[in-house]
Amino acid sequence: MELEERVAELERRMAALEDAGRPAPEATDGALWALEGLKAQLAADVGERGEDGAVVFTGSVRLPTRERYEWQFGAFTGQLFEEDWADAAESFAALGHPVRLRLLREILGGRRTAAELAELEGIGTTGQIYHHLRQLTGAGWLKTVGRGRYEVPGARVVPLLVVLTAARP
Repeated sequence: MELEERVAELERRMAALEDAGRPAPEATDGALWALEGLKAQLAADVGERGEDGAVVFTGSVRLPTRERYEWQFGAFTGQLFEEDWADAAESFAALGHPVRLRLLREILGGRRTAAELAELEGIGTTGQIYHHLRQLTGAGWLKTVGRGRYEVPGARVVPLLVVLTAARP
């Protein structure tokens, strides 16, 4: 194992150990606790900023590999409506292929090398796999962590799962 891979593995293990003792937030049946917290924060901020609303997403995730990620992000709706939404096209396009979504799921599940991914049935040729990996890397959904080794950046794990959750019928 190359030094970069060993260091990346140690960092993942340390993050998992550090997060192991943190309890996951409790969700109560029918209670919109996250929404109520957002509305309370908006009520406090509305005088200062004059905002009409905001969105927030958050998550506490333990992957099949036992890695744990906690993340949150929020944005005021005024800011979102002022931005050019076309800037998000590349990111969405990278997720718009079934093989790329499967690659992301497999990588989150522990298959991290191009060789491991090439062993999967129905995934395509090695050249096709590398094409999909480049698309995902270019859009920020993956990063290389050594020769032929990939992972979803920690700051993208929860957003990826949020996008997948939002896309559910």
